[in-house]
Amino acid sequence: MLSCVVKSLVVKPRVVKIFFLLSMVAVCFVAAGAALFKHWVNQPLAIFEDTLIRIQPGDSLSKVSHQLARQQQLSWPRLLILYARLTERTKVEVGEYRIAANTTPEQLLDIFQSGDVVTYSVTLVEGKTFRDFLRVLQQKNNLRHTLKDKTAQDFIALNQLDIDHVEGWFYPDTYQYVAGTSDNAILLRAHQKMQQVLEEEWRQRAANLPYKSPYEALIMASIIEKETGVAAERPEIAGVFVRRLKKGMRLQTDPTVIYGLGDQYQGNIRKKHLRQPTPYNTYTIDGLPPTPIAMPARAAIVAALHPADGNSLFFVGKGDGSHHFSATLREHNRAVRKYQIQQRAKNYRSSPSTPPL
Repeated sequence: MLSCVVKSLVVKPRVVKIFFLLSMVAVCFVAAGAALFKHWVNQPLAIFEDTLIRIQPGDSLSKVSHQLARQQQLSWPRLLILYARLTERTKVEVGEYRIAANTTPEQLLDIFQSGDVVTYSVTLVEGKTFRDFLRVLQQKNNLRHTLKDKTAQDFIALNQLDIDHVEGWFYPDTYQYVAGTSDNAILLRAHQKMQQVLEEEWRQRAANLPYKSPYEALIMASIIEKETGVAAERPEIAGVFVRRLKKGMRLQTDPTVIYGLGDQYQGNIRKKHLRQPTPYNTYTIDGLPPTPIAMPARAAIVAALHPADGNSLFFVGKGDGSHHFSATLREHNRAVRKYQIQQRAKNYRSSPSTPPL
């Protein structure tokens, strides 16, 4: 019994020595592996020119890594995932990222964490209609098209908007977005901005205006937007329309006729169109049309709420985008003969105008 104990005491230092050596070898292997690992994450990926990587909602780092592997841009996706876990960088921000040539796995993780996504822009132009805005958005391939088969009323219902008609309710501006944004989201931003602008300008409106609500001011602003070729003339055009409303005169403005014609309009307004009754034909209806006819910008809204003083009740286009303003029908008819007949501007009109008696 004693001899066995002595033997175990003799063997133990040898075992410790072996264990120590094995431990040292293991440490060396781990150190070497860590060095190789560190070397790998700092080596450029097989991305030889700037490229875009899109991370969709619901995508994980694992999914993106294996996608890069399938594209032969990342050799060891599992290593990248492991390294991300060790460094607590597995979260990825949704969006489209511009990855430069020779980006390393280390840098790739930093980029995904940064949220520094590529942004795009879409410009919705003043004076255009809701249909025009939809058409512009549908041409943007990096937007998600959720409204392609939807009607205007579908859009209102989908977003539970407190409006009856879409026209005029979307602010024309340039909107920034990231890839994967929906067309619906862009329009909602435009709607919210129009509400904000209209509310701001309505609070600062001039006194004694013939509008019962901000919506009527929006309708007028849309007409001013369509009639104005020279920006400086907006307040003067607004003054003509406001004075006509106050006097009970019909607005007699061609853009409302065109809007009421819809697809019937083929580029020219004829006398029969001026007589054709529609809810928007201001040659046949009193007061404002029932809704805006286009999307007005802030300048047109300001003009509608701050019309220029004066006595003009008519205007006619000169053919260069500007207008001649007249206080009497007689003066207006002379201007019509000068600018539309003598200059032989065929089928050219700028309203409001009263047909010569």
